[in-house]
Amino acid sequence: MANALYDSAREAFMTGAINMSANTIKAALVKSTYTPDLAAHNFYDDVSAELIGTDQTLGSKTVTGGVFDAADVTFTAVTGGSTVNYVLIYKDTGTPSTSNLIALIDTGTGLPLATNGGDVVITWDNGANKIFKL
Repeated sequence: MANALYDSAREAFMTGAINMSANTIKAALVKSTYTPDLAAHNFYDDVSAELIGTDQTLGSKTVTGGVFDAADVTFTAVTGGSTVNYVLIYKDTGTPSTSNLIALIDTGTGLPLATNGGDVVITWDNGANKIFKL
């Protein structure tokens, strides 16, 4: 799989239900046991059993020319013994059943990675498409 947007996120962008600048956008680490279903998985509760570590709120967000970017994030002291295959981007509403899944990233440097109890630093791409481009 390559980096991708969830189908429900595309719809939410079109209806204005997701505002990348104004909404709380978070990143989560997704274990290798997750089987992506970009068509059927819509909300955080569809994937929450497959996550590891503490989700991180994205700061310094920018949206320019359809390109989304944010500051790099650090997941501290991620429990060892798992493999992280993906970074999930989602809109956090505070309720898992209404928190829209946005993007699933699997092509970052160092992915997949084995957790060992240490920090996991996600450095977003500095190329033209940054975190993702619509």
